Amino acid sequence: MPSSDVLRLYRQIWKVARRIPRGKVATYGQVAELAGIPGGARVAGAAMRASKGLPWQRVLGKRGKNRAGVAILDPVGAAVQRRLLEAEGVEVTDRGLIDLVRYGWVPPR
Repeated sequence: MPSSDVLRLYRQIWKVARRIPRGKVATYGQVAELAGIPGGARVAGAAMRASKGLPWQRVLGKRGKNRAGVAILDPVGAAVQRRLLEAEGVEVTDRGLIDLVRYGWVPPR
């Protein structure tokens, strides 16, 4: 069980992840930043691994200025993430990349 401080950070990240709409994606770093944890991409990754019932498939690793990608190293998990995203209308390349210009989530201000 994570400490109360870690659990508090995770809850902040989960709150942001719940807001990502169907058919959109965000990067771990973006989710951490929106949760008030700048530079916390790894914390966001750990929080997403520990989550239950969240749209985890919508949170991805950054792969360049305008690209994100499936970050799961397990081929079965990566295939599940890809299938879930494609079911939401997100196009995933053969290399597991996603265009952030087209599918990146920009939260309302």
